[in-house]
Amino acid sequence: MSVAAIGDEAWRTRQRARLRREWLLQGALALVVLALLAGLAQNVAANLEARQIKSGFGFLRDPAGFNIGELLFEYSARDSYLRAFAVGMANTLRVSVAGIVLASVLGVIVGLMRLSHHGLVAWLGSAYVEVFRNTPLLIQLLTIYLLATELLPDSSAALSIEGVALLSKQGLQIAVPASGTLALLAAVVIGLLAGAAAFVAARRWLMVGAGPVGWVAGLASALLAWLAFGAIGGWSRPEVDGFLISGGASLTPEFLALWLGLSLFTSASIAELVRAGALAVPVGQWNAALALGLTRGKAIAGVIFPQALRLAIPPLASQYMNLIKNSSLAVVIGYPDLVSIGNTSINQNGQALEVIVIIMAVYLSLNLVVAVAMGAVNARVTRAPR
Repeated sequence: MSVAAIGDEAWRTRQRARLRREWLLQGALALVVLALLAGLAQNVAANLEARQIKSGFGFLRDPAGFNIGELLFEYSARDSYLRAFAVGMANTLRVSVAGIVLASVLGVIVGLMRLSHHGLVAWLGSAYVEVFRNTPLLIQLLTIYLLATELLPDSSAALSIEGVALLSKQGLQIAVPASGTLALLAAVVIGLLAGAAAFVAARRWLMVGAGPVGWVAGLASALLAWLAFGAIGGWSRPEVDGFLISGGASLTPEFLALWLGLSLFTSASIAELVRAGALAVPVGQWNAALALGLTRGKAIAGVIFPQALRLAIPPLASQYMNLIKNSSLAVVIGYPDLVSIGNTSINQNGQALEVIVIIMAVYLSLNLVVAVAMGAVNARVTRAPR
């Protein structure tokens, strides 16, 4: 056997020994962690039993016994706690997704405003960031909610966009296709398919700008499908009916306050991420784009902004996760999110530990989904061009 072969065999032997040591150490650490968790669980169970406090998740099958103000699907007080938690999680998802979309749009707009050479525009962007980023979110939520409930007119004198929307203390009522959920789902599916098709076509034939083309085509197709369902099947329009408003889809003051509060607060931080990402692009890229005859706006949209995304996406994921966690403040303005349902459940059955575990598990799962999704987007954006 040659000297080189002997050396390779010795190296492989050392590697195998190192791997065995690492696996043994990790196994020992796992056993220690499991033992600690088992001891903690046994101690908690003993204390609960000594105080005659019920434990376990069997209560999820019991009737909840309370109503919920905002529902995305059917629920009554006779339904189980499990269904009540599902309603709360749906409400949390609803405001979180809406908040992420609006905060992203506002953040990009304000971030680009701060890059403007126009003094007033840049000052307005700076003022927006300083006000909303440096004011506690709880104060913002209470302020928006109090303004909405105090300044908006009663339902009988609602502010009206004829046949389209009504705004009052009851919230915002907007016209929707009579087919309701079916129209919404169909519009989303059509938008996704059209956006994917436009993205593929743009990459094949245009070679540039595939992302914006896909987004614009998807949104336009979804909007057209939504309008088509309304034109074919008719519209459900909001109408003043005495002291109430009937018809259309309703967004309550609590939802609107939480949605706007989360979006404004988070968009201020997103704006700074956009600005920092753009400023981190080498100045040579700016000069090259302007030397090619591009206007400043086109240079930012076509050259600077795509490169800035590579730096902005990782911290952007943290902002999205913060928004989801901050939605738990909904309880202070009466929006029935997961935490609000959990608090009511604790008051009903006293099983605080189990309810808190459920809330923690839901928020952990939602944030892990966001982390995985944004990680995939980041890998896509930072992938070197072929």
